[in-house]
Amino acid sequence: MEKNAASRELIMLRTMRSPVSRWRLVAGVVLASLVGIPVSLGAHDMWLEPTTFTPEAGRIIAVRLRVGQDMLGDPLPRDSGLIDQFVVIDASGTRPVVGRDRADPAGLLQVPKPDLAIVGYSSHPSPIVLEAEKFNEYLTEEGLEPIAALRAQRKQTNAPAREAFARCAKSLIVSGTPTQQQKDRVLGFTLELVAERNPYLMHPSDELPVRLLYKGQPLAGALVVAMNRLNHMAKIKVRTDATGHARLRLNQRGMWLVKAVHMVPAPPGLDADWASYWASLTFMLGDAVSGSATR
Repeated sequence: MEKNAASRELIMLRTMRSPVSRWRLVAGVVLASLVGIPVSLGAHDMWLEPTTFTPEAGRIIAVRLRVGQDMLGDPLPRDSGLIDQFVVIDASGTRPVVGRDRADPAGLLQVPKPDLAIVGYSSHPSPIVLEAEKFNEYLTEEGLEPIAALRAQRKQTNAPAREAFARCAKSLIVSGTPTQQQKDRVLGFTLELVAERNPYLMHPSDELPVRLLYKGQPLAGALVVAMNRLNHMAKIKVRTDATGHARLRLNQRGMWLVKAVHMVPAPPGLDADWASYWASLTFMLGDAVSGSATR
């Protein structure tokens, strides 16, 4: 794990709010190179991690934002200026996840009654500049070959890349006995993973069908990766089909992170070459069935 990834990302994210963001961003990249800090921050995963995935009804739980790689991450403190949405949805409706600025955990929520609750966090786009080698490696790792091909077509393969990245993270928690009627929901994030089966009714080696949506429409050909905290190097990788679906055979209990990245040429008005969207989904496989601890 790269140390202090969250604090470095938070500094990078805040640069977009400043009227002199561009020169500060460049200065930050130069400084990072001088002191030996990796600057490929855009290639970090970001996910939601509640204090428990199976709270009792009426309990207040905390939600951490974590940023890192291979499910090894640092807490990312709350920054209200970066938040697009931070909500929880259950049978009681939709309500904000409350919290104190600069605090970790980033949010608190109450589960009022037994149900499957969907916690969602989306961020505003934030800038980063990556050197060519780092950017090309990241495109390969995240399955973004069409962008690599487009860069080659534009003769940009050996050029640095200006990217604006946004986070689209979700977590599923359950209170009480899980049921077939409990469903994940579409929150309307730019890039969104939607579980089409209640993971709290699954057993190891069952398949989890997921759907990947980009601006509300199925996204075909995208790489979806699933990893378990207990064995994060044994990644499960599947491409979505023409309808945006992928099936993941999850082979052990414990906390799972499912992720996908989508990148497009930056739209007008965004001071970048590329816009990327990072979707993640976390849950605990089999926890409610087995009654085991969340950790």
